[in-house]
Amino acid sequence: MQSVELLLDPATDAAVRAEWAALSAAGLPSQADHRGESNAPHVSVAVADGFPATAEESLVTAVRALPFDVRLGPPVMLGGRRLVLARLVVPDPSLLALHAEVATALTGAAGPSPHTARGRWVPHVTLARGIPVDGLAAALGVLRGADGTVPEIAGRAVELRRWDSEARRTWAVGAA
Repeated sequence: MQSVELLLDPATDAAVRAEWAALSAAGLPSQADHRGESNAPHVSVAVADGFPATAEESLVTAVRALPFDVRLGPPVMLGGRRLVLARLVVPDPSLLALHAEVATALTGAAGPSPHTARGRWVPHVTLARGIPVDGLAAALGVLRGADGTVPEIAGRAVELRRWDSEARRTWAVGAA
């Protein structure tokens, strides 16, 4: 699997990691439990079995759009093999333009994921995988502020990185 991921500024990264830690401290599944070097709060922009040979060069143009503001909105539950608790990333013109640029750069990718395809993409930052249905209320309780709501997190998207699951490595787009 190959992916292109949007990384967040240090303060936003820290805010997400604090949510990971709070979920873990509550005895719930959390991305904090994933100890891999590559584990960082991110937005998956594109995922495929393989990218075209021209991907790296083509993706460099997408980096020029960075940085831009992002808003992490309400929690969202995503289905699949395992339930995923995530923060919805509120789509705005900058984010959608970056996604379109990346999709164009990766035209011809092998086995593209339908979840990151144009018109189907739900931008999000994963907080936990494998949340049991009966643990949802507890997980949301951990994320709620003093007023009972889950506050938005305002931040910046600052870097595009590549992830190669076979080589088990990441690198900044344009730095390979």
